[in-house]
Amino acid sequence: MERRLAAILAADVVGYSRLMEADEAGTLAQLKTHRKELIDPAIAEHKGRLVKTTGDGLLVEFASVVDAVQCAVEVQRGMAERNVRVPPDRRVLFRIGINLGDIIFDMSDIFGDGVNVAARLEGLADAGGILISGTVYDHLKTKIAVGYEDLGQQQLKNISDPVRIYRVLEEAGSPGEAVGGVGKKSRPWMWPSLAVGLALLAAVLGVLTWQHSRAPHVEAASVEKMSYPLPDKPSIAVLPFENLNRDPAEEGLIDGITEGITTALSISSEMFVIARHSALVYDGPVKVQQVAEELGVRYVLEGSVQRSGDRVRVSAQLIDAIEGNHLWAERYEREAKDIFALQDEITLEIVTALQVEMTEGEQERIALIHGTSNLEAWILAGKARLLLRRLTRDENVEARAVYQRAVELDPAYPGAWGGLAWTHLIAARFGWSESPEDSLRRAAELVEKTLALDPMRPGTYALLGTIQLVNGDHDAAVAFGEKAVALSPNGAEVAALLAFTLTYTGELERSIALLERAMRLSPSYPDWYRWTLGQAYRLASRYEDAVAAFTTRLDDNPEALTPRVELVMTYGEMGDEAKARAEAAQVLRINPEFSIQTWTQAPRYKDPAITNRDIETLRRVGLPE
Repeated sequence: MERRLAAILAADVVGYSRLMEADEAGTLAQLKTHRKELIDPAIAEHKGRLVKTTGDGLLVEFASVVDAVQCAVEVQRGMAERNVRVPPDRRVLFRIGINLGDIIFDMSDIFGDGVNVAARLEGLADAGGILISGTVYDHLKTKIAVGYEDLGQQQLKNISDPVRIYRVLEEAGSPGEAVGGVGKKSRPWMWPSLAVGLALLAAVLGVLTWQHSRAPHVEAASVEKMSYPLPDKPSIAVLPFENLNRDPAEEGLIDGITEGITTALSISSEMFVIARHSALVYDGPVKVQQVAEELGVRYVLEGSVQRSGDRVRVSAQLIDAIEGNHLWAERYEREAKDIFALQDEITLEIVTALQVEMTEGEQERIALIHGTSNLEAWILAGKARLLLRRLTRDENVEARAVYQRAVELDPAYPGAWGGLAWTHLIAARFGWSESPEDSLRRAAELVEKTLALDPMRPGTYALLGTIQLVNGDHDAAVAFGEKAVALSPNGAEVAALLAFTLTYTGELERSIALLERAMRLSPSYPDWYRWTLGQAYRLASRYEDAVAAFTTRLDDNPEALTPRVELVMTYGEMGDEAKARAEAAQVLRINPEFSIQTWTQAPRYKDPAITNRDIETLRRVGLPE
């Protein structure tokens, strides 16, 4: 081992888990491209040494702080240019922390407080931003054409002494200027009486603003700049709560809190609530103004969670983005086992602040929404839900195993039994089961058990409707889907599932309207929403719209099978045999075992003529029986 002084740069991707969940292959491809074309060349140009990578992160050593900061600025400017034409939910954003300190070099790796401080600074940095320690700033000053914001002394986790922190400002008025002045010393000529007066004033203001002392400045959102018209009822987005522990093991707990509050608010028919899937896009530091304008909502809830043993500290604040002020803020410290009651309390605080009246039935359903008092089972179910939504064979198997552990911990947990049922239904639908009939039968058994435990869960009726669709009982499928939508007026997924059913019953205009509503509730919607919309367009003979829907998805993921098969049928119905055959060749490249029988077996259309037409089209362009 040897010691030396070095500048350490730590970087990671904001919201990496969300990006991987939405598009694993596409995210990895983007990261490889950014590394090859931008990041690695910048490191080499500024004489850095890449110490190691951690999937979504980098640790780089430099001999000079000037080189380290210049490299960071070049990377962030380059990423900003690359993200201009990328949808917000697909952008790869880095946060970077840089420190100058003593490190231990051993077997090509580096260790020590110098590295730890850089990592802590990276965790505090904004998306697309750079934080540096005071020691770095002292060596830079005017050597680089950027400015700095003095954030003062801050206590970092597991670092004994406070660290002076600066934010790099690329648009500063003059190079080296440190704005903010948090760490400046008072001047000796100031009168003692003035100092006393200011101290008294600060104390009074501190008491008056204690609840909001940690709240950032809120820049008001513009209604004119919103991506969507504001709803005619209170509209809200619940952002992912911040993990103050920076411990990945706590993500299940924290994601569950955010999910629980979102789901509880969604019960009210008097509110408009952005779906959890779309709020996940903003996992990391973000401006409330940006969230409101991109999602088309007036109110934003943000918060943080810190766990210490059996205790949990939660802070939450409700912001009126249009007025640019805080409507409500509170801090809680509870035992972890009380987390469910705390979620309900926060939900009712929000409803009260927004002056929304909930019926007695809606309030009762909020109290039942968690479905379990077993915290570990609840966290496991949240983990399984994320795996399930990725729609891959391996992760479907893994999700089933995790759900199974959850029901073993709490055999009366309806959400976990319902999740198990979904794993069997998905396996049957996508041909991942040795016996689709047995998997479908098992899904039906499990959903009946779920209903017996809780007859008021919207997702259970959506699941039951989908099972009935696959079984060929179209009328029952629609009835159950409508029940799910009635129980969850803000449920994007239940609306999209009913729309999926309606494409098979022939109610195409209603299907399209439901999908448009689901996409409004969840602007960063799952891929299958667009596939279903394209399918409805095709069946309605809106072929150009159908092609646009399918190709938009394929631009992001050329390996997606469903839109390829739908394009075959769309081009076939349009009479463009050449394009239909070209897409058929891509289908066989993606899945050499594709067969018409498996694809059209279930679900089937209520009108058999449509199924027969699809089979004939697929057969005509050369796809195997």
